[in-house]
Amino acid sequence: MADGSRSVVITGSTRGIGLCMAREFLRLGCNVTISGSAAASGILAQQSLQGFSGSYHYVPCDVRNMAEIENLWNEAVGKWRKVDIWINNAGRNCPYSIVCETPVPAVDSVLDTNIKGMIYGSMVAAKHMLAQGGGQIWNMEGMGSNNMIQPKTILYGTTKHALTYFTKGLAKELKGTPVMAGRLSPGMMLTDFITKDHKGAPSPVIENTQFINIFNILADRPETVAAFLVPRMLKNTRNNSQIAWLTNTKAFVRFSTAMFRKHRLL
Repeated sequence: MADGSRSVVITGSTRGIGLCMAREFLRLGCNVTISGSAAASGILAQQSLQGFSGSYHYVPCDVRNMAEIENLWNEAVGKWRKVDIWINNAGRNCPYSIVCETPVPAVDSVLDTNIKGMIYGSMVAAKHMLAQGGGQIWNMEGMGSNNMIQPKTILYGTTKHALTYFTKGLAKELKGTPVMAGRLSPGMMLTDFITKDHKGAPSPVIENTQFINIFNILADRPETVAAFLVPRMLKNTRNNSQIAWLTNTKAFVRFSTAMFRKHRLL
């Protein structure tokens, strides 16, 4: 499958599922613009993207800043002449604590990144894709998108619930145009969002035995999820699509066969 003519932008793609998707797009021959707000992770990401058939371009970007998102679009177009797929993947975790004990700066950081950053990215991509005559916008769902409530993480869950509502609304606004909006639902993955807290220290959640048991049944490595999501984005032709890795059926099968499977990530 060759998709060398496709140009892809992924926010928050210097690590985790974002970086894994970048690798998968490159493996399939796409041109990829990766981005992130931390210079150190940007250097490491570029070192890991060598040897693929596609080409990549790194652009620093803090999605909380509209001007930087506009620059991300302009840099990608300047390099590849267009953007076919824009993925709002950048996200920030919340402190593992009840919301009334969460520091205000942490609240602002999570909301500004996960909601405003996603909305800013969608605004920029939709505006320019309408002008260029087409494209796809994908927003990354997460815990909270399906109404599941996990105590001590409700701030993060709230942002993902809002993301789902916004993306469905965006798809309605784009109906009848050559631009499509959709959602990516990756399920549970072994990334820094699980193993580290919002400051990069070991996360308290991995000391929760009940959580670990469920995680080891349902979770996957981000490489596995990216290999599922990317080809389906490239093949998508429908507005308001959802590409879901961990479906209810798959989760039921995993719980039903858990005692027979040796699948431990933590």
